[in-house]
Amino acid sequence: MKLVQRATIQAPIDRAWALLMDLERAAACVPGVSGLTAVAPDRYRGSLALQLGPVRLTLDGELAVSARDDAAHRATLRADAKDARLGGSVRATLEIALAEAASGCELSVSGDMNIAGRIGEFGQPVIQRKADQLFAQMTACLGRVAAG
Repeated sequence: MKLVQRATIQAPIDRAWALLMDLERAAACVPGVSGLTAVAPDRYRGSLALQLGPVRLTLDGELAVSARDDAAHRATLRADAKDARLGGSVRATLEIALAEAASGCELSVSGDMNIAGRIGEFGQPVIQRKADQLFAQMTACLGRVAAG
């Protein structure tokens, strides 16, 4: 599944980038994320609890920064997580970038998400709606935190 998201963050680009790259702080802006902790440089473990349709699931896994260019405000993140109860998994490679915008900066996220097992049975439209919802909530929070 392809993932493409864009949103404006109402904060200066350098402050927004510093917040985004402090993954433990940025994770607090993602609804359902808990326990994100560093296990090595640029590698983290945590959980994401969410509801897809009528089903609740908890994705436990790792998030890693595989590439980072602070001057260009670009990074590549890899996520690998499983839900033990449903028996599904999610693997994603995400390219994130910030660019100057008239009112703050624009966050772009694009990448590929591989969904296996029963989680994939929900279908792309349901998963896309949940991704859109989480992204909107996350970027609004990032704007508030970075501006404050």
